[in-house]
Amino acid sequence: MAINMKNGFKIFKNGLATGLFLQLAIGPVFFYIVDLTLQRSFYDGLVAVLAVTIVDYLYITLSIIGIGKLLEKKKTKNVFGIVSSIVLIIFGAIIIKGMIDNGLSATVDIKSVSLLSSFLSVFFLTISSPMTIVFFTSIFTAKAVEYNYTKRELYIFGFSVGSATFLFMGLSVILFSLLKQSVPIALIQVLNLLVGVILIGYGAIRIIKILKPKKSNL
Repeated sequence: MAINMKNGFKIFKNGLATGLFLQLAIGPVFFYIVDLTLQRSFYDGLVAVLAVTIVDYLYITLSIIGIGKLLEKKKTKNVFGIVSSIVLIIFGAIIIKGMIDNGLSATVDIKSVSLLSSFLSVFFLTISSPMTIVFFTSIFTAKAVEYNYTKRELYIFGFSVGSATFLFMGLSVILFSLLKQSVPIALIQVLNLLVGVILIGYGAIRIIKILKPKKSNL
C-alpha cells in the first residue's frame, strides 16, 4: 500500500522529534566526538558524526528487520554486553594514556592523525554497543503498536530517527569548532580526561550489572 505525502511527512516529523528527544540522553560517544573536534579539526568531528549516523542506520535497519529479537536472549545479551563494555574500557584507557604521554599542556598534532582514523575510532566505539538494536527494536515496536505503522512506514520513521543523530551531532560539532579558539588548552585536556573516565566508568558499571547475580524474590 502506497504512503501519501502528507502521511509520510507526519511519520517523518514524528520520527525526527523522537530522535531529537533521544539525543538529549548524551552518552560517551558524544563526549568523544566533541573531544575529537577540539583536539583535531572540524572535519574530524564531521567524519565522526558520519560514523555514528551510519552505525545508527545499520542498527535501525536490523531492528526493523527483527534481528534485535536475537539479542533479547539473556545469554547472547550478556556476551555482547561484556565484550562491548571491555571495548569501551580499552578506548578510555587509550585516551587517558595518550593525554599522559603528551603532557597536560600539550596539544595534539593534527597532522599525525587522519580523517580515516577519526572515522574508524568512532565507528568501532559506536558499534561496540549492539544493545542499541534492542533499544531501537523496543521503540519501533511501541510506535508500530501506538500508530499502527506498517513495515514501510517504520522505515520512514527509522530514517527520520537516524537523521536526528546527524542533525544533533553535526550542529554540536559546528558549535564546538566555532568555540575552539576560545577554549583553553587546559580545558581541552580536562575534557580528554573526562572522556576517558566516562568510557572506563560506563564500561565497568555495565560489566558489574551484567555479572551481578539477581536477587531472588523468595
